[in-house]
Amino acid sequence: MLGSFAVGKTSLVSQYVSSIFSDTYTTTIGVKIDKKSVDLDNQSLSLVLWDVYGEDNHQSVLPAYLRGMAGYILVVDLTRPSTLSSAKSLQEMVDEKIGSKPFVLALNKSDIKDKWIDGSDTLQALNDLSVKTVETSAKNDTGVNELFESLALALVSSSSKTSK
Repeated sequence: MLGSFAVGKTSLVSQYVSSIFSDTYTTTIGVKIDKKSVDLDNQSLSLVLWDVYGEDNHQSVLPAYLRGMAGYILVVDLTRPSTLSSAKSLQEMVDEKIGSKPFVLALNKSDIKDKWIDGSDTLQALNDLSVKTVETSAKNDTGVNELFESLALALVSSSSKTSK
């Protein structure tokens, strides 16, 4: 899980793993790791979810947190357009440090979609690079399963291509 601070990374993971949502904002310090097993296409897959602290003006994601990553979810909050430029920087850092990895773009906080601001070119660029773009709301549990299952499917597809 990568993205700016307060885009909803922790809330999305909590909703997916535990079906829990809290309006209380808590800052992730370092990384929080969760695990969930899923069955896709007659395959059992264990997702190890690293909820990495949010990038902001004072701190940036350490490349060490990216090692061993098979894919990722890039989360943006379209009520704050600055989260798009941060997301683009994170995507470029992943490509530079560990190579291209499949990612799903989460347009989070769709429950307040009326407050979204047009993200234009940067949003289109991220959308074009992602394996899928999903509108999500951890609060309303909208698109959450689809988000994680899309990543899992991309990982299964990616690993079956490399094992042939």
